[in-house]
Amino acid sequence: MPEQLPISIKPSDELAAHFIKINSVANKLEAQFNFQTLTANWYGKEENILFIDLNLATPQDFIKQKKAQLSTQGSNSVVVYSDDVFSYNAMCEQKRCLVCCIAVTPAEINLLTEQPKVLASFMQVKLEKVLNLLAKQLALPPIT
Repeated sequence: MPEQLPISIKPSDELAAHFIKINSVANKLEAQFNFQTLTANWYGKEENILFIDLNLATPQDFIKQKKAQLSTQGSNSVVVYSDDVFSYNAMCEQKRCLVCCIAVTPAEINLLTEQPKVLASFMQVKLEKVLNLLAKQLALPPIT
């Protein structure tokens, strides 16, 4: 089994069914963001690497996930950045992990449905903003 990269991007099954290319775009951005965070010196000692799961969800799934995390972890353990982004700490395959849930809003879904060619640039901009929010929270240098 190959080594897991520190940053993974996971579109929901619903988004993958609606946007055929979302998984390939996610794979490309995963490689790009892992390289950018490496060059920005996000990773110190290998045993202390924080793994980040960026989970893209529909608005309905996002709301369900947020309610579930708030009820199981409590409001002190869930960080809400905006009405479409929150994160929480978890263990992922025996590794420290920050799970970040990101909603693709109804307006964004409409835009991407009408103009599917902007999917890659849209995802890059949105996820880069989220990674920079996480960088600020974790006192890490921003990526560009």
